[in-house]
Amino acid sequence: MKKKTSPNNQFTNYIKWFWIAILGGASAVILLFLLASLGVFGALPSFEELENPERNLATEVISIDGKTLGKYFKENRTPVKYKDLPDNLINALVATEDERFYEHSGIDLKATLRAVVMLGKGGGGSTITQQFAKLLLTGEGSKNIIQRIGQKAKEYVIAIQLERQYTKQEILTMYLNKYDFLNLAVGIRSASRIYFGKEPIDLTVSESAMLVGMLKNASYYNPLRREQLVIDRRNTVLGQMFKNDFITEKLKDSLQQKDLELNVNREEHSDGSATYFREYLRDFMKKWIKNNPKPDGTEYDLHRDGLKIYVTIDSRMQQYAEEAMKEHMSNLQRIFFKEQKRNKTAPFYDIDSKQIAVTMEQAMKRSNRWIRMKLNGASEKEIKASFQEKTNMKIFSWKGEIDTILTPFDSIKYYKHFLRSGLLSIEPQSGHVKAWVGGIDYKYFQFDAVKQQKRQVGSTFKPFVYATAINQLNLSPCDKFPNTLYTIPKEKYGMPEDWTPVNSGGEYGGELTLKQALAGSVNVITAKLIDMVHPKNVVNLAKSAGIESDILAVPSIALGSVDLSLYEMVGAYTTFANKGLRVEPIMLLKIEDKNGTVLEQFIPNSKEALSEESAYVIINLLEGVTDSGSGIRLRSQWGSYPDNVATGYPYKFTNPIAGKTGTTQNQSDGWFMGIVPNLATGVWVGGEDRATHFAGITYGQGASMALPIWALYYQKLYADSTLNVSQEEFERPENLSIELNCNEGKTGDGNLNKLLEEVPEF
Repeated sequence: MKKKTSPNNQFTNYIKWFWIAILGGASAVILLFLLASLGVFGALPSFEELENPERNLATEVISIDGKTLGKYFKENRTPVKYKDLPDNLINALVATEDERFYEHSGIDLKATLRAVVMLGKGGGGSTITQQFAKLLLTGEGSKNIIQRIGQKAKEYVIAIQLERQYTKQEILTMYLNKYDFLNLAVGIRSASRIYFGKEPIDLTVSESAMLVGMLKNASYYNPLRREQLVIDRRNTVLGQMFKNDFITEKLKDSLQQKDLELNVNREEHSDGSATYFREYLRDFMKKWIKNNPKPDGTEYDLHRDGLKIYVTIDSRMQQYAEEAMKEHMSNLQRIFFKEQKRNKTAPFYDIDSKQIAVTMEQAMKRSNRWIRMKLNGASEKEIKASFQEKTNMKIFSWKGEIDTILTPFDSIKYYKHFLRSGLLSIEPQSGHVKAWVGGIDYKYFQFDAVKQQKRQVGSTFKPFVYATAINQLNLSPCDKFPNTLYTIPKEKYGMPEDWTPVNSGGEYGGELTLKQALAGSVNVITAKLIDMVHPKNVVNLAKSAGIESDILAVPSIALGSVDLSLYEMVGAYTTFANKGLRVEPIMLLKIEDKNGTVLEQFIPNSKEALSEESAYVIINLLEGVTDSGSGIRLRSQWGSYPDNVATGYPYKFTNPIAGKTGTTQNQSDGWFMGIVPNLATGVWVGGEDRATHFAGITYGQGASMALPIWALYYQKLYADSTLNVSQEEFERPENLSIELNCNEGKTGDGNLNKLLEEVPEF
């Protein structure tokens, strides 16, 4: 017969097993922590990683007015400090993820026990510190129960280490800086900018609640894919904020009725502002990094080291330049498409079928498809066949991207129809590049028309001839020259034949002052001038002003036969506005490391290119171009322009403007260079191929293709009083000895029938 257990013995057994369970559990936890610390469940982050958990930091490009123009990144992460986080964001985070965050030391035992007892249904047991520890480990929990236990143990160990090494504010900041909010938004700053177009400090309560809601599972609560789910999750966060007395019930109820109100600003490299400039800057930084190693001898990583590159670009001016380009180019393209409907070899003129075939094949061989297939071992026959296979693709249009089906060959021909454009603005006195527009859309047209491309400059080169003559011969704008054909014999400069340029309008006779000659872009007088001073001296002056490309010292350069970049041309024109002093264009102000240590500051070089008096005389001559010459439509109000080709006309400028139009042979290139005292801007427009152009001078001249972009741009600049773009007179030198007052009146109304652009004859 079994002996009955007395109540006292039963109680003693309960107590014994209770303590065995407690001590056993405690021992198991201690053992788990010990094993995790020893790395049994896998390696822990190093001390260095815990000391500096914010890795893979994006390099930021910062404009002169303090705006982020773009980033270079492996992960689009730009950290912020705690002071840059709004209270409502911190409150939302603590209320939702860890109500006792300020009370525990990394592990909330009460929340953990609750999670175990309720099998996670009453909320998770992980603290914010543990969630940050999880991000430092793998970022994801394992589905294998054994591995998950090991992961949890490591999270506990790391959480305790983090709490010992960092303040609560630092942990909150690092967690928000580390989290991946998807859609290239790594960290709270990128998330704020990409989803709401603002800095974190400017987030509203509702916006903060949405971003905190994403912390539960960003893939599931993706606002660009599951809007209603994200709204529901945001409302849960708002409820938690009310529960924890961070917001009133009235505010909670009001905010829960709102939509997400996203303002999506993607931050891929092909998106955003100054894309062409940023690509130039990327190439510059590759070279800079090679020549400027870290103190330990290793190279900086542009995509991981969180550099800050401060540049001279002004974000407002850049925006206005891009807007002006789009307004005019979309209109000009409409006219060009209309004209090409009548062109059997569209979009080409002046070349036969064999030349067109060569042009298209060259374009194919430059394409990524051709290069990729060639590297993969495909034969030329196979590659060409692939260009005839129809495929789904997105293509550019001025009304937005179009989903379509085309062969790669047809897509190349489609893009050949698009006119391209470039704009560059430089402050003459400092050399600061203020705006850089390298094309019409970087995603689809990546060749940079500012620095990468060189094209014939047409009559925009004539001021260098005039400047040489004035500097060398002390000529006055009032000096007169015969408007007659002028021949330079071939023997004089070793030419293959005599050179006799003609005027574009075919009109000769009488005499013209230099001011009239430049305003009307009279070729025969320009030819006379270059012969008087010798082409070598013109080349030397152009080089002194900043032209770096090789220029043949032959008479035809007087009419712009030379190929130069827009970057060179604008840089050289700034010399005229800066009293003859050439200040080298500069794009960078300084480079800092992630800690704010200045790695290099940039100062432009300068030198005198021509006398102050000569520079002022050239400015006076160029003012004549906009007062009475080919640039008069900047001022006229009664001109008549077919098909609204002068986008936005009339412009009604009344302030002093020194300018020069340029048109090359067959209207392949249209230029306009325009200067006010503290800003020089050049615009180029043309096709990718020189055979792609307007059929006639009406639409194809620089005054129609390029000048309207300049005009629209400066209208926007002058409308923004914060920019202080000058509308004043150019500063006159003291004791000016050259006569400027020629007592000439302005001409008519700028009608195209009366003022045709020059067509050079080389």
